[in-house]
Amino acid sequence: MEVVACADMFPERAISALREAGLAPTEGVGGLPGRPAVTDDAVMVARSEGIDVVVEATGVPEVGARVAYEAIQSSKHTVMLNAEADVTVGTILARMAKSAGVVYTGSAGDEPGAIMELFEFASTLGFEVVVAGKGKNNPLDVSATPDSVAEEAHSKRMNPHMLASFVDGTKTMVEMAALANATGFVPDVPGMHGPEETDPNRLSDIFSLKEEGGLLSHYGVVDYVRGVAPGVFVVVRSQEGAVRETMHYVGRGEGPNHVLYRPYHLTSLETPLSVARAAIYGEPTIVSLPEPSAEVVAIAKRDIPAGEKLCSIGGEDYYGRLYAAGEATSMLPIGLAAGARTIRSIPRGQAIPRTAVELADDSFVVSLRRLQEATNIPQNSNAANQETIER
Repeated sequence: MEVVACADMFPERAISALREAGLAPTEGVGGLPGRPAVTDDAVMVARSEGIDVVVEATGVPEVGARVAYEAIQSSKHTVMLNAEADVTVGTILARMAKSAGVVYTGSAGDEPGAIMELFEFASTLGFEVVVAGKGKNNPLDVSATPDSVAEEAHSKRMNPHMLASFVDGTKTMVEMAALANATGFVPDVPGMHGPEETDPNRLSDIFSLKEEGGLLSHYGVVDYVRGVAPGVFVVVRSQEGAVRETMHYVGRGEGPNHVLYRPYHLTSLETPLSVARAAIYGEPTIVSLPEPSAEVVAIAKRDIPAGEKLCSIGGEDYYGRLYAAGEATSMLPIGLAAGARTIRSIPRGQAIPRTAVELADDSFVVSLRRLQEATNIPQNSNAANQETIER
């Protein structure tokens, strides 16, 4: 596995990173093993011959949608370290990739991918998975802005917009949406519960039904916990008998709920696993089902007057909240918010209605989302219609 090209809007950053890795970068897009090319044109990299897999890692929906689309059209596997783009147009990109005979996938090491590995492990063993989630390590402040986190961002060598999207909860909502869309799960309540807990062994009790002493009104949900980060977990359910007795014997509690907990995820360090899995086995790590089950919508951080152009994720205008897809049809998906212009005022704390904004007509992610919605087929539709969409 060799890095042969890298695109960055500031090419000097890519050159510096590659040199730190002991490589000798060159300008352009025709890189070779040991001498990777560096450019500011991500689309050219996605189209370049000699590349088998493209990793998209900007976190910007507009860029991620365009790069993934171009990579798929150029018959390249695509690994998305861009959950923001994935939850917005991942369904149509996955469909396109299937038609093109390539893999479109989220990344191992990113929390949705790490949780999905636990989910598949438990399901393969025959357990019923009833809850899937992650820990959140930042204090939740939905009013966080790049200015309010600037000092912390500087100390951590982070982009202030990215850190603000962590602190205001948007990133957690986006990650759990990606997991929900891959499993068919939904949030139990808008925004999820997000309880505080430092002992992962208690999660099986906390994430049980209300009549069982827990938080949930139903199973089949995604959620997060403030206090067990950077871990990820699934809650599984066992039947009475030998399996439950074995789970108790191995320290997973008396049941019927048991928690399987992984105390770490290694972020981008694990991405090569997804690159290899796509290129060698033709398999995704995590990918959306044909019909999304969840949506992250934009909630106003401040009173927004009519006539304003909304900024990007992690800015001063909005944060994300997770809803079941059926509850969010009239609300503005967060991946479409950047560049939209308000046509009426929106009070602080309100979910921004789709009808309250004019979307950016020159936006590629907006066009791709419109295509996704126009071609979305409910799961109970007939096979002939589904076959037509796949063609």
